[in-house]
Amino acid sequence: MSEAGALEAYFREAQSWDADRVRQARRSQRVAWMVAAAGWIAAIACSAALAGLMPLKRVEPFVVRVDSTTGIVDVVPVFTGTARMEEAVTRYFLYHYVSTCERFNFATAESDYEECGAFHSAQRNQSWYAQWATTNPASPLNVHKDGSAVRVQVQAVSFFTHASGVRDLAQVRYVKADESAGGGEERLSHWIATVQYAYGPPSQDPRVRRWNPLGFKVIDFRTEPEVLPVAATPSQPPAPGHRSTSQESP
Repeated sequence: MSEAGALEAYFREAQSWDADRVRQARRSQRVAWMVAAAGWIAAIACSAALAGLMPLKRVEPFVVRVDSTTGIVDVVPVFTGTARMEEAVTRYFLYHYVSTCERFNFATAESDYEECGAFHSAQRNQSWYAQWATTNPASPLNVHKDGSAVRVQVQAVSFFTHASGVRDLAQVRYVKADESAGGGEERLSHWIATVQYAYGPPSQDPRVRRWNPLGFKVIDFRTEPEVLPVAATPSQPPAPGHRSTSQESP
Protein backbone atom coordinates (compact mmCIF):
# COMPACT_ATOMS: atom_id res chain seq x y z
CA MET A 1 0.00 0.00 0.00
CA SER A 2 1.32 3.37 -0.92
CA GLU A 3 1.93 6.03 1.64
CA ALA A 4 -0.97 8.16 0.28
CA GLY A 5 -3.41 5.25 0.53
CA ALA A 6 -2.34 4.49 4.07
CA LEU A 7 -2.78 8.12 5.06
CA GLU A 8 -6.26 8.24 3.52
CA ALA A 9 -7.27 5.08 5.34
CA TYR A 10 -6.02 6.55 8.60
CA PHE A 11 -8.10 9.71 8.10
CA ARG A 12 -11.23 7.66 7.32
CA GLU A 13 -10.74 5.63 10.47
CA ALA A 14 -10.19 8.77 12.52
CA GLN A 15 -13.28 10.36 11.01
CA SER A 16 -15.40 7.29 11.81
CA TRP A 17 -14.05 7.31 15.38
CA ASP A 18 -15.03 10.98 15.78
CA ALA A 19 -18.48 10.23 14.34
CA ASP A 20 -18.91 7.40 16.86
CA ARG A 21 -17.92 9.73 19.71
CA VAL A 22 -20.43 12.37 18.53
CA ARG A 23 -23.19 9.77 18.24
CA GLN A 24 -22.36 8.48 21.70
CA ALA A 25 -22.41 12.00 23.18
CA ARG A 26 -25.78 12.74 21.55
CA ARG A 27 -27.15 9.43 22.80
CA SER A 28 -25.94 10.21 26.33
CA GLN A 29 -27.49 13.69 26.08
CA ARG A 30 -30.85 12.23 25.01
CA VAL A 31 -30.76 9.74 27.89
CA ALA A 32 -29.91 12.54 30.35
CA TRP A 33 -32.82 14.66 29.10
CA MET A 34 -35.16 11.70 29.34
CA VAL A 35 -34.03 10.97 32.92
CA ALA A 36 -34.41 14.65 33.86
CA ALA A 37 -37.87 14.81 32.29
CA ALA A 38 -38.90 11.65 34.13
CA GLY A 39 -37.63 13.17 37.39
CA TRP A 40 -39.62 16.36 36.82
CA ILE A 41 -42.73 14.37 35.97
CA ALA A 42 -42.31 12.30 39.13
CA ALA A 43 -41.79 15.43 41.24
CA ILE A 44 -44.88 17.11 39.79
CA ALA A 45 -46.91 13.94 40.32
CA CYS A 46 -45.76 13.73 43.96
CA SER A 47 -46.63 17.39 44.54
CA ALA A 48 -50.08 16.89 43.02
CA ALA A 49 -50.61 13.79 45.16
CA LEU A 50 -49.58 15.63 48.34
CA ALA A 51 -51.84 18.56 47.46
CA GLY A 52 -54.72 16.16 46.96
CA LEU A 53 -54.05 14.45 50.29
CA MET A 54 -53.67 17.65 52.34
CA PRO A 55 -57.40 17.95 53.17
CA LEU A 56 -57.31 14.37 54.48
CA LYS A 57 -54.20 14.91 56.60
CA ARG A 58 -55.20 17.22 59.47
CA VAL A 59 -55.29 17.16 63.23
CA GLU A 60 -58.76 16.77 64.72
CA PRO A 61 -58.88 17.77 68.40
CA PHE A 62 -61.35 15.91 70.56
CA VAL A 63 -62.47 15.95 74.17
CA VAL A 64 -62.77 12.76 76.21
CA ARG A 65 -65.48 12.93 78.87
CA VAL A 66 -65.60 10.65 81.91
CA ASP A 67 -68.80 10.33 83.93
CA SER A 68 -67.83 10.84 87.58
CA THR A 69 -70.65 8.57 88.78
CA THR A 70 -70.60 5.61 86.39
CA GLY A 71 -67.06 5.92 85.00
CA ILE A 72 -68.33 5.65 81.41
CA VAL A 73 -65.92 7.24 78.90
CA ASP A 74 -67.15 8.88 75.70
CA VAL A 75 -65.88 11.42 73.17
CA VAL A 76 -67.60 14.80 72.94
CA PRO A 77 -68.61 15.53 69.31
CA VAL A 78 -66.66 18.33 67.64
CA PHE A 79 -68.72 21.34 66.51
CA THR A 80 -67.41 23.33 63.53
CA GLY A 81 -69.59 26.40 64.11
CA THR A 82 -71.67 26.02 60.94
CA ALA A 83 -74.62 23.83 61.95
CA ARG A 84 -77.47 24.92 64.21
CA MET A 85 -77.14 23.52 67.68
CA GLU A 86 -80.01 21.66 69.28
CA GLU A 87 -81.97 23.40 72.02
CA ALA A 88 -80.98 20.73 74.54
CA VAL A 89 -77.27 21.50 74.04
CA THR A 90 -77.83 25.26 74.40
CA ARG A 91 -79.96 24.67 77.48
CA TYR A 92 -77.14 22.68 79.03
CA PHE A 93 -74.57 25.40 78.34
CA LEU A 94 -76.83 28.10 79.81
CA TYR A 95 -77.52 25.97 82.87
CA HIS A 96 -73.81 25.25 83.36
CA TYR A 97 -72.74 28.85 82.75
CA VAL A 98 -75.18 30.39 85.25
CA SER A 99 -74.51 27.69 87.85
CA THR A 100 -70.76 28.20 87.62
CA CYS A 101 -70.46 31.96 87.09
CA GLU A 102 -73.04 33.14 89.61
CA ARG A 103 -71.81 31.03 92.52
CA PHE A 104 -68.86 31.84 94.76
CA ASN A 105 -66.63 29.76 96.92
CA PHE A 106 -63.03 30.62 97.74
CA ALA A 107 -61.98 27.01 97.16
CA THR A 108 -63.13 27.10 93.51
CA ALA A 109 -63.08 30.86 92.79
CA GLU A 110 -59.96 30.82 90.59
CA SER A 111 -61.01 27.85 88.47
CA ASP A 112 -64.57 29.21 88.17
CA TYR A 113 -63.22 32.56 86.96
CA GLU A 114 -61.11 30.92 84.24
CA GLU A 115 -63.87 28.51 83.21
CA CYS A 116 -66.40 31.31 82.80
CA GLY A 117 -63.89 33.24 80.68
CA ALA A 118 -63.84 30.30 78.26
CA PHE A 119 -67.48 31.07 77.36
CA HIS A 120 -67.13 34.84 76.94
CA SER A 121 -66.87 37.06 73.92
CA ALA A 122 -64.09 39.68 74.00
CA GLN A 123 -66.46 42.43 75.19
CA ARG A 124 -68.04 40.25 77.86
CA ASN A 125 -64.58 39.20 79.06
CA GLN A 126 -63.65 42.85 79.69
CA SER A 127 -66.71 43.44 81.86
CA TRP A 128 -66.05 40.11 83.61
CA TYR A 129 -62.51 41.22 84.47
CA ALA A 130 -63.75 44.59 85.76
CA GLN A 131 -66.37 42.83 87.87
CA TRP A 132 -63.77 40.63 89.58
CA ALA A 133 -61.02 43.24 89.92
CA THR A 134 -60.04 43.80 93.56
CA THR A 135 -60.29 47.55 93.00
CA ASN A 136 -64.03 47.10 92.55
CA PRO A 137 -65.77 47.28 95.97
CA ALA A 138 -68.55 45.02 94.65
CA SER A 139 -66.08 42.37 93.51
CA PRO A 140 -66.92 38.89 94.84
CA LEU A 141 -63.38 38.74 96.21
CA ASN A 142 -64.16 41.76 98.40
CA VAL A 143 -67.77 40.95 99.24
CA HIS A 144 -66.99 37.41 100.37
CA LYS A 145 -63.56 37.93 101.89
CA ASP A 146 -65.11 37.10 105.27
CA GLY A 147 -65.49 33.50 104.12
CA SER A 148 -69.12 33.60 103.05
CA ALA A 149 -70.26 31.66 99.98
CA VAL A 150 -73.01 31.67 97.36
CA ARG A 151 -74.73 28.59 96.01
CA VAL A 152 -76.85 28.68 92.82
CA GLN A 153 -79.73 26.50 91.71
CA VAL A 154 -81.17 27.03 88.20
CA GLN A 155 -84.96 26.75 88.10
CA ALA A 156 -85.86 27.20 84.41
CA VAL A 157 -84.46 28.20 81.00
CA SER A 158 -86.65 29.94 78.39
CA PHE A 159 -85.79 30.88 74.79
CA PHE A 160 -86.96 33.88 72.74
CA THR A 161 -87.12 34.37 68.98
CA HIS A 162 -86.75 37.76 67.25
CA ALA A 163 -89.26 38.91 64.65
CA SER A 164 -86.57 38.22 62.05
CA GLY A 165 -86.44 34.58 63.14
CA VAL A 166 -83.06 34.84 64.87
CA ARG A 167 -82.95 32.90 68.10
CA ASP A 168 -80.12 34.10 70.30
CA LEU A 169 -81.83 35.23 73.54
CA ALA A 170 -82.67 33.23 76.64
CA GLN A 171 -83.88 33.86 80.17
CA VAL A 172 -82.59 31.82 83.08
CA ARG A 173 -84.46 31.81 86.39
CA TYR A 174 -82.33 30.78 89.35
CA VAL A 175 -82.10 30.93 93.13
CA LYS A 176 -79.10 32.26 95.05
CA ALA A 177 -78.42 30.82 98.49
CA ASP A 178 -76.10 33.09 100.51
CA GLU A 179 -74.32 31.34 103.34
CA SER A 180 -72.54 33.36 106.01
CA ALA A 181 -69.03 32.51 107.16
CA GLY A 182 -70.26 31.19 110.50
CA GLY A 183 -72.83 28.91 108.93
CA GLY A 184 -76.46 29.11 109.89
CA GLU A 185 -79.54 29.37 107.75
CA GLU A 186 -79.07 30.30 104.08
CA ARG A 187 -80.62 33.50 102.71
CA LEU A 188 -82.48 32.74 99.50
CA SER A 189 -83.08 35.25 96.71
CA HIS A 190 -84.68 34.76 93.29
CA TRP A 191 -83.04 36.13 90.13
CA ILE A 192 -83.58 36.33 86.36
CA ALA A 193 -80.67 36.41 83.90
CA THR A 194 -81.15 37.59 80.31
CA VAL A 195 -78.47 36.02 78.11
CA GLN A 196 -77.54 36.77 74.51
CA TYR A 197 -75.50 33.91 73.08
CA ALA A 198 -73.99 32.65 69.83
CA TYR A 199 -71.94 29.74 68.49
CA GLY A 200 -68.61 30.12 66.74
CA PRO A 201 -65.54 28.05 65.87
CA PRO A 202 -64.11 26.28 68.93
CA SER A 203 -60.95 27.73 70.45
CA GLN A 204 -57.60 26.27 69.43
CA ASP A 205 -56.39 26.53 73.04
CA PRO A 206 -56.65 23.07 74.62
CA ARG A 207 -57.33 24.60 78.05
CA VAL A 208 -60.31 26.59 76.74
CA ARG A 209 -61.54 23.69 74.61
CA ARG A 210 -61.57 21.48 77.71
CA TRP A 211 -64.41 23.61 79.12
CA ASN A 212 -66.05 24.75 75.90
CA PRO A 213 -65.53 22.24 73.06
CA LEU A 214 -68.43 23.53 70.90
CA GLY A 215 -67.65 27.27 70.72
CA PHE A 216 -70.60 28.50 72.83
CA LYS A 217 -70.22 32.27 73.47
CA VAL A 218 -72.04 34.57 75.90
CA ILE A 219 -72.37 37.95 74.16
CA ASP A 220 -74.33 39.79 76.86
CA PHE A 221 -75.42 38.84 80.37
CA ARG A 222 -77.78 40.89 82.55
CA THR A 223 -79.29 39.90 85.89
CA GLU A 224 -82.05 41.39 88.02
CA PRO A 225 -83.97 40.27 91.11
CA GLU A 226 -87.16 38.41 90.36
CA VAL A 227 -90.31 39.85 91.90
CA LEU A 228 -92.42 36.93 93.04
CA PRO A 229 -96.21 37.30 93.25
CA VAL A 230 -97.62 37.55 96.78
CA ALA A 231 -99.93 34.66 97.51
CA ALA A 232 -103.45 35.79 98.48
CA THR A 233 -104.60 34.88 102.00
CA PRO A 234 -107.69 32.65 101.79
CA SER A 235 -110.76 33.88 103.68
CA GLN A 236 -111.58 31.98 106.86
CA PRO A 237 -114.93 30.10 106.90
CA PRO A 238 -117.34 31.14 109.66
CA ALA A 239 -117.11 29.23 112.89
CA PRO A 240 -119.81 26.64 113.60
CA GLY A 241 -122.88 28.12 115.32
CA HIS A 242 -122.06 31.66 114.16
CA ARG A 243 -125.07 33.65 112.92
CA SER A 244 -124.71 36.52 110.53
CA THR A 245 -126.23 39.77 111.69
CA SER A 246 -126.88 41.04 108.18
CA GLN A 247 -130.39 40.80 106.80
CA GLU A 248 -131.46 40.39 103.22
CA SER A 249 -133.76 43.14 102.02
CA PRO A 250 -137.00 42.05 100.46
